[in-house]
Amino acid sequence: MKNIVFGILVVLFALISCKRDDEDSLQKIDQIFDLYMKNSAGQDLLNGKKAGSFSSYAVNDIFGDTDNSPVSIPLKMTSDSVFYMEYIAGAKRVILDSISPSDRTYRSRLALSLRRTVNNVADTVNDVVEIQYHWTPTVFEVSKVYYNGTLRFTKQPGMPNVVTIVK
Repeated sequence: MKNIVFGILVVLFALISCKRDDEDSLQKIDQIFDLYMKNSAGQDLLNGKKAGSFSSYAVNDIFGDTDNSPVSIPLKMTSDSVFYMEYIAGAKRVILDSISPSDRTYRSRLALSLRRTVNNVADTVNDVVEIQYHWTPTVFEVSKVYYNGTLRFTKQPGMPNVVTIVK
């Protein structure tokens, strides 16, 4: 009899302790952004098959533990054949400011080396991308993106994180 009562209490305790989390208690994570590059004529500069476009690129984490801290940013293509870099994560984030323990801004800095051949001469363009993130207990999101020190993206609620650079 004691075993039955004990068993029932264990089952009741298990059911009570396994309550469902409210959706409000989950943190929304929105840290992916897409980087498009085009020239002033609208040509996709990430399509390496087009003359004047970048044929390769490398990305390095400026805040990385070593001088050479590569970051993988895959090159993707839209349904209408436009190439873009999709940054998901990989670079170290450092605190930029801390308004309060529950409201912080982090940043990552990436050195971007873009290579192309112009008139049979190899050309390397070195740029810097800074990503700022806003963190609260309810959200972690890309808030701003700077390209070579110029603000190129500010988060708008409900909008995708898309940065287009015209070179």
